[in-house]
Amino acid sequence: MYFASDNWAGAHRSIAERLFRESDGFAAAYGASALDRHVERRFAEVFEREVTVLFVGTGTAANSLSLASVQRPGGITFCHSEAHVIADECGAPDFFSGARLLGVPGAEGKIDPEKLRVKITAFPQTAVQHGRATAVTITQATEAGTVYTLAEIDKIAAIAQKDKLSLHMDGARFANALVSLGVSPAEMTWKRGIDMLSFGGTKNGCWCAEAIVFFNPAQANEMPFIRKRAAQLFSKSRFIAAQFEAYFENDLWLDLARHANGMSDRLRAGIIASNASRLAWPTSANEVFAVIPKRAAKTAVERGAKFYEWPVPPATPELVGPSETLIRLVTSFATDDADVDGFLDCLAS
Repeated sequence: MYFASDNWAGAHRSIAERLFRESDGFAAAYGASALDRHVERRFAEVFEREVTVLFVGTGTAANSLSLASVQRPGGITFCHSEAHVIADECGAPDFFSGARLLGVPGAEGKIDPEKLRVKITAFPQTAVQHGRATAVTITQATEAGTVYTLAEIDKIAAIAQKDKLSLHMDGARFANALVSLGVSPAEMTWKRGIDMLSFGGTKNGCWCAEAIVFFNPAQANEMPFIRKRAAQLFSKSRFIAAQFEAYFENDLWLDLARHANGMSDRLRAGIIASNASRLAWPTSANEVFAVIPKRAAKTAVERGAKFYEWPVPPATPELVGPSETLIRLVTSFATDDADVDGFLDCLAS
């Protein structure tokens, strides 16, 4: 019963087999192989337009280098106050970009557009003392397990465009958000005004596969140098490309995300039906936040369940009672019915 993170899951068999096949023979290094080029073209097909794609090893690298590519001296990047980039990346985006991240509050893990607008006005392009606004980044799906609707992305994009700010999407769980909305990759990104995307595969069945996608190739001119200087240019990058090739084949990536989301749906339904536990807030991707009795959490741990107790949001201190705890449950392509039912049995007992 592994619900601590989708990072705990292994690699899907198809991806592992593709890596194994690539282990023989020789190919040009540093992104120049035929396979690298083939997968770059696949990204263009997936997003229905010409794109520039750069492979990196981690989501933190993808986020940090994406934001570094658009920064200027004194730059400010706006994100949700609980976003991964500001809360869980050890200051890497600030370090690599030389800019500051500024948190913007909002319910359900989403930036509040009006509060974003107010924050941006405090950092005009002439604000030498305070710094100037340069970019906005949103997380899709969010750290709260929610998903920005297309209309919500449109609102943030309109604000960014008005002030000529670059708009980045942290897509560590991009596939999970995509299948939740039931839209195309193009509809959730560049058609909404997204300039660049951190495209994550690691959480959804890959071994180590992340990519930075620029929807305006001209904006990526400096990125090869930024990536190299950050030690993210892999000599044998074809092994990242091989993972993505298998990932996209026959829409495997979407099937894996649908399965993970389906397992979370099963968890949500069981928790809703429970007499003693409840959902902390509605989610729609592959993360579930639940308030459960402390004794049930203890039982689950004793039976081998892995999950994280979660901080109670400051805005809702009344969410959890004295005998309760807030937990996060994350499902993956490797979660099965038995895992979910076993956990729900712990709650029932």
